[in-house]
Amino acid sequence: MNVMGIIFANDATLGGLTDKRTMASLPYGGRYRLVDFHLSNMSAAGIRHVGIITRHNYQSLMNHIGSGEEWGLELEEGGLEFLTPYATSTTDQYHGKLSAIYEAMDVMEFGPEDEYVITCDSAIISNIDLQKVLESHIASGKDVTVVTKAGIANGKKQLDLALKLDAKGNIVDIAVDYIAPADYLASMDIFVMSKQYLLRTVREFNARNKFHMDRDLVMGQWVNDDITLNVYQFDGTALYNESLNEYYTNSLALIDADIRHDLFTGNHSVFTRVRDRVPSYYGEGCQVKNSILADGCMLEGTVENSVLFRQVTIGKDAQVRNCVIMNDTVVGEGALLECVILDKDVVVRPGAKLCGTPSHPLMVKRGDLV
Repeated sequence: MNVMGIIFANDATLGGLTDKRTMASLPYGGRYRLVDFHLSNMSAAGIRHVGIITRHNYQSLMNHIGSGEEWGLELEEGGLEFLTPYATSTTDQYHGKLSAIYEAMDVMEFGPEDEYVITCDSAIISNIDLQKVLESHIASGKDVTVVTKAGIANGKKQLDLALKLDAKGNIVDIAVDYIAPADYLASMDIFVMSKQYLLRTVREFNARNKFHMDRDLVMGQWVNDDITLNVYQFDGTALYNESLNEYYTNSLALIDADIRHDLFTGNHSVFTRVRDRVPSYYGEGCQVKNSILADGCMLEGTVENSVLFRQVTIGKDAQVRNCVIMNDTVVGEGALLECVILDKDVVVRPGAKLCGTPSHPLMVKRGDLV
């Protein structure tokens, strides 16, 4: 069965972390990018036609994905394609996901003869069996399948799309941009529909200035009784990286072996671009506790409850606790870091003190000297 995957690369922002990169290319877990989870999910489901819709700052994303070989995809027509505004439209003005799909209509209409389309958003990562999702959609006979997750709604977090079911599993309420109570399901921003249904709907909606997947296609059509919806409830780990605090919390959550196993090997393996480095060096006086370290690090100080990416240097007598430190960052001798996110190529001066809190981590932009 022919299926096309669409990955939206840009829809969420995390301040300084996404100023110069797409959400999809945001580093995660020591050596991965958020897009790796979506590409791996699609590859494991046998999806070989994948379009990545991105608007700006996508050079690092293209560099990371390369030819697509690591995911069994090929960067060519009918395989893996970057759908940029400059390649598919005369304007880069963005209104919503349906608008972005409309700008890529030529590729979708005249590409491979796919029967179904699965769309996903880069910010929410999981290790999900998309083949089961597709089977559920086909068996339901509904227009659209929405993948959801229980336990995310808590009366505090605003959800892009929230759904409430009755005891029989029927939808009784749908809301967008809603701080939903705990009895609602949160959309994982994964949708399944036939390709013809999507193309027909996008054309109709564009003519009426309707551009949003959640508000216009799902909730708007459901309220008017113009759409049938199938709800697929995912019971694995789903991490919502929709704010700086969520990204920080979800990064440190990987220290939990159960979460790490479920996310990286639950249904299948998660692949990333291979970048071999020398093993990490542990100095005589260093101490490392309850942390995740990538290769190529130089460790002379103390690291606790932290995630270190490739080629991070921790100087002598430096103390790093509850931190996320990205590639090629240098922490000077005697520095103290607590609840901090350091982007790539940051240099922390010897003796510097940087302290945030678990609910408000301190973030240092790429290449800064502090």
